[in-house]
Amino acid sequence: MARPRTFAEEDVVAAARDQFWSAGYAGTSLDDLTEATGLGRGSLYGAFGDKHALYLRALDDYCAMTIGSIAADLTAPGLSALDRLVAHVRRKAGTSPADAKRGCLVAKSAAELGAEDRDVARRVKSAMQRYHDMLTDTVAAAQRDGDVDPGVEAADVALLVLTFLRGMEAMRKSGCPQAKMQAAAENFIALLPTAR
Repeated sequence: MARPRTFAEEDVVAAARDQFWSAGYAGTSLDDLTEATGLGRGSLYGAFGDKHALYLRALDDYCAMTIGSIAADLTAPGLSALDRLVAHVRRKAGTSPADAKRGCLVAKSAAELGAEDRDVARRVKSAMQRYHDMLTDTVAAAQRDGDVDPGVEAADVALLVLTFLRGMEAMRKSGCPQAKMQAAAENFIALLPTAR
């Protein structure tokens, strides 16, 4: 008879997520995972299958956490749609140096495994599509409010914003100073096709 689990699965997934986020898939050994989670190899395999299955769970957890944070930014009460979009860009530009070092697990997953791992590629594509959809909805709302030029496609503006944010992360990881990132964000915001 199997012993009952004495651990919270979500805590193990979160610990694995943080380990993969810091070191990447290839840079994380099974020993790293046992140390990070506090579980032995047998318990990890019994609960999650293998390293790849645990990675997918960790990536799913990260995507849910990140999409939730983005949704909170882009639906914040008390602000116009344009102000929510601008605040989101500024928040991303103000990411702390500690977070900048780890970067984004979705981007890290795309770079490391996306070309060869269909499961990872599907998750990355889904996360990016959800992000784009939320940005598109926000731009469209700003157009309805009269704050963004209605003559531009909301989806095109959203893709521009998403591309800028992803590029900003790459620049940050390359060592671009925080003040320059924030200045770049302000310059980008000034280029948005506002109707003001």
